[in-house]
Amino acid sequence: MADTGAAPPPPTTPPRSALARAERFIRLTARVLEQHLFAHHFLGGDAAPVERALDAYRNDDGGYGHALEPDLRGPVSQPLHTAHALRVLDAVGRCGGRRAEDVCRYLTSVSTADGALPGIHPSQRGYPVAPFVPVVDDPPGELLATGPVVGLLHRNEVWHAWLFRATDFCWQAAESLERSHPYEIEAAVAFLDHAPDRARAEAAAERLGRLVREQRLAALDPDDLDAYPVAAGYAPGEHHFPHDYARTPGSLARAWFTDEEMTRSLDFLSAEQREDGGWPVRRRQWAPGPSLEARSLVTIEALRTLVAYGRAVD
Repeated sequence: MADTGAAPPPPTTPPRSALARAERFIRLTARVLEQHLFAHHFLGGDAAPVERALDAYRNDDGGYGHALEPDLRGPVSQPLHTAHALRVLDAVGRCGGRRAEDVCRYLTSVSTADGALPGIHPSQRGYPVAPFVPVVDDPPGELLATGPVVGLLHRNEVWHAWLFRATDFCWQAAESLERSHPYEIEAAVAFLDHAPDRARAEAAAERLGRLVREQRLAALDPDDLDAYPVAAGYAPGEHHFPHDYARTPGSLARAWFTDEEMTRSLDFLSAEQREDGGWPVRRRQWAPGPSLEARSLVTIEALRTLVAYGRAVD
């Protein structure tokens, strides 16, 4: 064969999978807890290292602190940290026993008069906190803080005296919502997906689904985001999508969206992976450390959502 002098074509290298790129991002940036959590979800890792890493955030009062939720810094226990801890324990199948009892003891100690949890307990004062998270002396109980905790405890069949009043609060709050915002709706879904009275939960969820569509709280067309308002106090571009409400096909919120809307949403989520392998944080950024820590959490959650819907990531 004649020598044409042309250089041989470079070898073709198949693109690395979404999971492989995400793993590199996690290895480079994540806290020990998220490294073990990633390994548990996607690499066959055991639950025990996740539990041990989570223990570093645990306090003697039964709650969790130490910036487990990145937007709240400092050592003190907070309801949002403790809700985060319960999500981790639930994810690895360890949300029960003495741990759950200790958590409920802490939740009882910080509950408001109506049996609910405040978004931020006043003990946070004096420690760094995101500017969009107000610290007040006598905070009210909020569905935003209470709903996910109560939902997870019911999901894991934890029974404690605190749960009775807290469950009543969540029912009243979820069933009376009129004007709302995405994070509050997500909290309501987290409660309703696991509330014991399934018929009542389905009826409440159906009403919330109508509210979400009427108030345009879900961006149904990722190619036309200007058509969907961003909630007051949210960061520019902090839209919420069908997959944010229905994180698994079994969620009650899945019925709010057509198959086409959910497909577009999941396509958008998949395409959001960045060059470095991580997914972006859409909420307001206020400090480098919390922003980087939050990206690991968002990345793991994105992958879990895609896998739950049968999307290939590896």
